[in-house]
Amino acid sequence: NRSPGNDGYAVFGKITTGMDVVDKIASVRTGGRGMNRDWPIEDITIKRAYVKS
Repeated sequence: NRSPGNDGYAVFGKITTGMDVVDKIASVRTGGRGMNRDWPIEDITIKRAYVKS
């Protein structure tokens, strides 16, 4: 949604496989960027993802 602080990203979902990747993303070094204080220092690129509905 367009709520302040969400940056247009969904804040919900379910990980079915690949939690190790999520843990690696969560452990990267972060710093400030604009009003955000917990932004990755280096860009993170997700090369492949699947959406199941």
